[in-house]
Amino acid sequence: METDRVLGVSPSYIYFPISLRRVLQQKEGGKVNQDCIFCRIIAGEIESDILYQDDEVFAIRDIRPQAPTHLLIITKIHIPSLVEVNAEQKGLLGHMIHVANELAREQGVAESGYRLVVNTGPHSGQLVAHLHLHLLGGRILGRLG
Repeated sequence: METDRVLGVSPSYIYFPISLRRVLQQKEGGKVNQDCIFCRIIAGEIESDILYQDDEVFAIRDIRPQAPTHLLIITKIHIPSLVEVNAEQKGLLGHMIHVANELAREQGVAESGYRLVVNTGPHSGQLVAHLHLHLLGGRILGRLG
């Protein structure tokens, strides 16, 4: 199977065929960005173990986990950061939190506690310019602030 030279992974067209990719590209409020790793995952160009997905979001494990449980809940439309969420998309944020709560239960961290984080902009440490929510848990997390 062919491998992406930059990322070193095999492309996968299992999750989203080209026809669905075109629908995602045309969806109001975002496009599939070829420079975005999350867009390429949702388009099926990069293989990933998708733990959850629906019409608006999908969830994967972070490839550089900062806690025993470190998941990413990612929007299917390309929104570069939290700052760029518009009024029509505000319900998407609540949906992301709802999905995170369900995943926390499934991962066994809901009872002991977990943290949800959205990094916004370069000073926050946002590495991928695509809106995503980090779910961290499975150990005692240090205080913030």
